[in-house]
Amino acid sequence: MVSECFGIFSNNNGAASETADVEKHGGQGIQQGPLGFAALSSLMASDGDQELLIFRRFDDISARNLLYLQCELLSIEDRLKKWDRNVLKSRNTKLEEVAYRWEEMVKQAKEGKDEAKEMMELVYQLRSKIKEYHEALELQSRVARLHPPDKRALKVARNELWGGPLETDGLKPSPIVGGKAKDYLDRESDLVSVKAPVETDLLSKTLRAVWPGKEETSRDGLSRISRFDERSVAITVATINIIFAIILLVGPITSLSYVSSRAAVLGMICTFTALFAISLGLMTKAKRAEIFAGSAA
Repeated sequence: MVSECFGIFSNNNGAASETADVEKHGGQGIQQGPLGFAALSSLMASDGDQELLIFRRFDDISARNLLYLQCELLSIEDRLKKWDRNVLKSRNTKLEEVAYRWEEMVKQAKEGKDEAKEMMELVYQLRSKIKEYHEALELQSRVARLHPPDKRALKVARNELWGGPLETDGLKPSPIVGGKAKDYLDRESDLVSVKAPVETDLLSKTLRAVWPGKEETSRDGLSRISRFDERSVAITVATINIIFAIILLVGPITSLSYVSSRAAVLGMICTFTALFAISLGLMTKAKRAEIFAGSAA
């Protein structure tokens, strides 16, 4: 499957061409595409690499939901402790049997004993609520591990959602959807991308910024969207990495055979070690500890 990435480029002749197109088709029945949410979902699905699947994370209200669930459990916990204290104070052997044996609790609850019925209700409430709470915690943990959207993809998504760049007064020119939905991309810190992140090393970023692609006119008619195959970037990066690895592996061995001076040998070793560390930092996502370990080896 072809994966696609996006970039926005200005098109100075966009307004003129759009006017000409309107004049050309004036009075003719033009078949329109989908509108509103149908158009927005179609746009998101048009990216084979799914970079435009960007959504709100709702951090604030997610935390609030967890707090409310936690409070409900705190209330159940308090009621359970209160029930336990009442059993100790009652000196009622029948009630103590309820605390000791599950079967006795079920039996007395069926017989309509208030204390046993209360305990059974608490047990069922606890079972349901703690499951809901743990599932919410697990989901929140998974959502927290989602990555923020790529800035290029976010720029394209905003341009298409808003119908062009923001106007000087901060208004959206021609939103594809109305209501609150038109503002969902405003808060970048609360956005996540469903797509797994691509390579973020400096070499990959640089190549994506200049990589040629198939250009399309955006909704505003003033910008162009460039689509290109992400695999071509990955293959190019891998090829460059292999070439540099060969050079940095064979180069020192070959060069040292022509050098007899001890100072020159030490200088070459330092040079190639520095080049190796720099290449690791620029062309891979290696962390500092990994770069240090690789250079030391």
